[in-house]
Amino acid sequence: MTTTVPAPVLPALQIGNQRIETPVVLAPMAGITNRAFRRLCRQYGNAGSDAAGASGASSLYVSEMITSRALVERTPITMRLIEHDPDESPRSIQLYSVDPATTAAAVRMLVEEDRCDHIDLNFGCPVPKVTRKGGGSALPWKTELFRGIVSNAVREAAKADIPVTVKMRKGIDDDHLTYLEAGRIAEGEGAAAVALHARTAAQAYSGTADWSAIRTLKKTVTSVPVLGNGDIWSAEDAVRMVAETGCDGVVVGRGCLGRPWLFTDLAAAFSGSSHRVEPTMREVAQTLRLHTEYLVEFYESEQKACRDIRKHIAWYLKGFRAGSHIRSSLALVDSLAALDDLIATMDLDQPWPGEAAEGQRGRAGSERRVILPDGWLDSQELSPQQRATIAAAEVDASGG
Repeated sequence: MTTTVPAPVLPALQIGNQRIETPVVLAPMAGITNRAFRRLCRQYGNAGSDAAGASGASSLYVSEMITSRALVERTPITMRLIEHDPDESPRSIQLYSVDPATTAAAVRMLVEEDRCDHIDLNFGCPVPKVTRKGGGSALPWKTELFRGIVSNAVREAAKADIPVTVKMRKGIDDDHLTYLEAGRIAEGEGAAAVALHARTAAQAYSGTADWSAIRTLKKTVTSVPVLGNGDIWSAEDAVRMVAETGCDGVVVGRGCLGRPWLFTDLAAAFSGSSHRVEPTMREVAQTLRLHTEYLVEFYESEQKACRDIRKHIAWYLKGFRAGSHIRSSLALVDSLAALDDLIATMDLDQPWPGEAAEGQRGRAGSERRVILPDGWLDSQELSPQQRATIAAAEVDASGG
């Protein structure tokens, strides 16, 4: 694999008191970035950092998004999602909130119980059930509400010197862009970094990320790091994003689906090396098996782990020769023994398939009209009716 853009040797990413040797963040993904997947990515990232001679945290690996309300209420699934491995450092949690008071209570809980070392605030979720109640990527349009959430999170986290970062999108649609004002507000309220997924909510995951917006945000927010997100499928993409935008680091989401070794590649790329991991089918199968083992530990259930790994299988196998029977059988796997039996029937000596294995993975969809509360775009201030609507926005939010 050749690099078309000269690989920059980027300095470590400093987010508050946290030094991230490779300036890369694993994006929170609902149903994906649980403790098991983070461990797998971290192991690959550490391998890359060790090879590059780095000494600090390899990258920053963020948890699945959790709602501040569910955290305060200590729902069992939320308490499981905020668990970290004993050696996981820094411990990173992403919070979704629509209410400054609940935000403060949730962050206070994390601080007082010493549950994390970094908090990321989610203002990027584009899913309709969230935006229709004014949450996620719809929320920064209400600037004072946005300010209150960021301010309260920073205030409470500062009691333990925990940095708070903000992840957002360009805006609701091309006619209602929010990222520059939101970036200025976040910086002014003490956020330690801002990350931009360079799509609007209307785009969801479709089309092409507008990296020029990252460059503009970098010119606007000057006192804290600016991170870029969107369309990073390879280390070369990450290098090109930094070269084109001047961002201080990158956030990787769908690009690592079925490709946890991307974090090895990224560590190499940002240390100036052109070395890339190109696993054989046997090595991919071993990684798939290990991922499943970690899920068994996470869920404390082999059956739940096997149900979870099913969605990863097509990503792992992309580009490799595997018959429809094997693929369909893997999609129904219900035990480690069954997984082993199916792996044994595959041609494990296949080399890395190259370009066929590269490119987009995960959901894409198409551009759509963003569903919002009545009158949401009429003003950037909340009406009494909208306050009541947004109060329900955390009830069934599930990430994005």
